[in-house]
Amino acid sequence: MIDISLQNFEADLINSSVQQPVLLDIWAPWCGPCKALGPVLEKLEVAYAGRFKLAKLNSDEQPEISGQLSQMFGVRSIPFCVLFKGGQPVDGFVGALPEGEVRKFLDKHVPSAEEVAADEGVQEAGELLAEGDTDRALERLQEAVAINPGNDGARYDYLRALLTAGRVEDAQRVFEPVAGKVMLDARLVAAGHWLAAAEKAATARGPEALAAAIAANKRDFDARFELAQRHFAGQRFTEAMDELLEIIMRDKAWNDELARKTYVAILELMSKPAPAKADAAAPPKGTLEVAGKVTATSADPVVDQYRRKLSMALF
Repeated sequence: MIDISLQNFEADLINSSVQQPVLLDIWAPWCGPCKALGPVLEKLEVAYAGRFKLAKLNSDEQPEISGQLSQMFGVRSIPFCVLFKGGQPVDGFVGALPEGEVRKFLDKHVPSAEEVAADEGVQEAGELLAEGDTDRALERLQEAVAINPGNDGARYDYLRALLTAGRVEDAQRVFEPVAGKVMLDARLVAAGHWLAAAEKAATARGPEALAAAIAANKRDFDARFELAQRHFAGQRFTEAMDELLEIIMRDKAWNDELARKTYVAILELMSKPAPAKADAAAPPKGTLEVAGKVTATSADPVVDQYRRKLSMALF
């Protein structure tokens, strides 16, 4: 539990909620229901074992913050609790609710113990991959997907690690449960294109035969795409995009825009993930920003270059 003031509002509430949901309890020393609710919230913070953080704000001492939140939610009484998630206030409740009702509120927004365990497994897997311990990393990712099959981020990390390691058949099994989803995460779409390339590369013509076919006919798009698939499967991403770009420049709509879609998938795979933490720069003096700032990452210059090439070819 932490007390919130203007001095630590952004760091310990806004930015902290990007990493972990934060429940802000707005109270006052003279408020009887506040005194009843406080111990319940403190008990639940312990019971939820790090799945959310409890923060408290004395409305008498911090009227600027409490006033803005009250106005935002149209609330005029305390205790008033606001849940912050991803740098934003997302929900709230008023009054000294019984423990069961507070649990129902929290469970709408707070990850389950299983989801937390899966996320920790994904984080550990990333560290293991960085250390070169692929086998143990794959074990952690497999566990994370088994714990929470709906975690698209964990499934993507698992697919990427399998494909990087050349384990195509295992990747096929991991991708199969989500292959038919109508609204598929962009990262999983990209992994699906990588998987298709790996499958195609196993039966593709050799590079000499493909080069000869392209030299004989610059518009032999089947040969160009086959060569791009070989490069893609071999993780020669820029070489693959070079071949795909030749198709796009000559025929944007070829094969239901398959060249463009594959190019975009490679860019997705090459792009670095967004930062986990919002910019902690202080707001201008005399102002209060309830919502967190979103910071743009410094992009990979190679990715930027190939994005520009695609834009020029399309427009």
